Amino acid sequence: MSLDSEADRLWRAARALSEAAVTPHLPPLLFFTDPDRTPEPWIVAARLPVGAGVVYRGFGRPEAEAEAGRLRAVTRCAEVRLLIGKDADLAAAVEADGVHLPGSDTDRASDIRHRHPDWLITAAWHPARDPSPPNAKGLDALIASPAFMPGGRSSAPPLGAVGLATAVAASQLPVYALGGITARRAGDLVQSGACGIAAVDAIVSAWGAIRT
Repeated sequence: MSLDSEADRLWRAARALSEAAVTPHLPPLLFFTDPDRTPEPWIVAARLPVGAGVVYRGFGRPEAEAEAGRLRAVTRCAEVRLLIGKDADLAAAVEADGVHLPGSDTDRASDIRHRHPDWLITAAWHPARDPSPPNAKGLDALIASPAFMPGGRSSAPPLGAVGLATAVAASQLPVYALGGITARRAGDLVQSGACGIAAVDAIVSAWGAIRT
């Protein structure tokens, strides 16, 4: 299977989820960055389809502001939305499109929404550890993980397609699937009710090595 066909399959699956969940205001596909696994995330971000999104996770590193600014320039040109992990001040400084909050920070969503009414605000959710979904005022969507066995570190067991569908049914907010997503597994999620796909390795594999 070529890299181009892998990217096409992921994008088609993500759009199918978005259309079935009727969430046209949300990016169907979210690229999550990671300092170790995506050292140059702007390369991937520049190649993403129009309408996708990037969640930049700087984890408080000193180079976070410079990297976020570089991603903002790239995503603006690519017509891709940019969210900043946790740091609302950094998101405002680089004129990002929103923030992604850790599950422990969902109580900040209401205040962030008040200060930035047009932002997209998402939050992490680990249904295997906490079956009750966050329902904080101000949130637009949840990122449920791990959907499958992830490439990164996770202490929670994978949900699988059935477990993800159960999580989606329990949530009042749209839910993305994150963790262990591949082009093949993405197709298995179409009946889950998820609103889109979030990934690290699968997106790097599909878009990071495309030759233009």
